[in-house]
Amino acid sequence: MPLDMWWFIGAAGACLAAAAALLLLPGAPAVVGMPGPQSVALLRGGRRAAVVVALVALHQRGVVTTGRHGTVRTDGWTQAAVRDRLQLAVHTSLRRPVGVRVVVTVPRVQKALDALRDECAAAGLLRANARWRAARALLCAVPLTIVTGLLVTPMTASNTPLQPAISTVPLAVAAALWAIPRRTRAARRLLESLRERHPLEQRPPRGGPAGSRVLTSVALYGDSALTLYVPHFAREGGLLGHGSRDTGFAVFNTAPGSGSTGTDHPGCGTSST
Repeated sequence: MPLDMWWFIGAAGACLAAAAALLLLPGAPAVVGMPGPQSVALLRGGRRAAVVVALVALHQRGVVTTGRHGTVRTDGWTQAAVRDRLQLAVHTSLRRPVGVRVVVTVPRVQKALDALRDECAAAGLLRANARWRAARALLCAVPLTIVTGLLVTPMTASNTPLQPAISTVPLAVAAALWAIPRRTRAARRLLESLRERHPLEQRPPRGGPAGSRVLTSVALYGDSALTLYVPHFAREGGLLGHGSRDTGFAVFNTAPGSGSTGTDHPGCGTSST
């Protein structure tokens, strides 16, 4: 390999080595203990799944119901009735009927989800936020380094056929490292264990299942559990799938004859948490 090629191949290799160390070296040891349903949902399906579990928990308490056009809204209740941070953030974002995909973007909900994520990282179930972001930044630097090197390295008869071929190696390694999930091996084992201990029922028992069983099933199985235990709330509230009926903000008609409509941002005009 010509010496003038080493500078960008070597730089890309250094980025790859640092990213691999951040992603593959052990982080925080897994903490013995059973995470709550919202944490389990976050591990299985990400932020939206955690918010859906929070909405089901609030619905079971009778404080959240369906709105119009695939949205959810509050149905009474005072803030002091719930102490869970994510549930409180979700409820205070429902001053008007709002779709699930919008609830996830509300700043107070994002902060609560970040706190939930940090708890999972501290328990060794997710890769730490700082390490994850640093690794991603290093992986993004690999193709930039390769492209820059190919553009500025003088082309000669000896290195022209080698440059494209050798450059594909760090790019392939970067793609493989990018595919590593944020969820750790301990989290995967935990989810497998929970599914073995809590298989999804074929039909809800007479009298209805316990609330904790519903939340655990929704956290583990998503849509299948939603349609089994809370079908009306799931369908009418836009909780299923990616929210095919979730229109975001509900449209409110003004007084008859005014000919105008408006939308409300969740949480507008309310005090911050």
